Amino acid sequence: MKIYRLHKKQNLPISMDTAWDFLSDPRNLKTITPDYMGFHILSGADRPMYAGQIIQYIVTPVLGIKTKWVTEITHVVPKQYFVDEQRFGPYSLWHHKHFIKPIEGGVEMEDIVDYKLPMGVLGQLAHPVLVKPKLEEIFNYRTEKLEELFGRY
Repeated sequence: MKIYRLHKKQNLPISMDTAWDFLSDPRNLKTITPDYMGFHILSGADRPMYAGQIIQYIVTPVLGIKTKWVTEITHVVPKQYFVDEQRFGPYSLWHHKHFIKPIEGGVEMEDIVDYKLPMGVLGQLAHPVLVKPKLEEIFNYRTEKLEELFGRY
């Protein structure tokens, strides 16, 4: 069983309050997701983030295939971190930790995603040519979009 990790850090010239308010609002996921992914929230984003929150959405990550994705917010420590885990979707495991901490002149945001692909060896073969590049592309888009919204550190 192979578990992969994506690890990204980004510094932004904003306050902890601004960072937390933006990141902890599930409705902002659409803003930081590439348009071609067809991101659409179905339910669960109508309240401030809390542990146990279930968010259902549709994404079109590859080849125009619409995929329903259900995540649960499992941990929340305001202005420090939150964790979302896939309950239903394209991965065998998806555990995404979002950390923020104050730094000189702004905040450091850190994403750590541990994930496992379905289909055994076929999933492992698809990882370096399809999955990893796509995840890198999505998170690079997020970096660029956050800099566009809040400025470069």
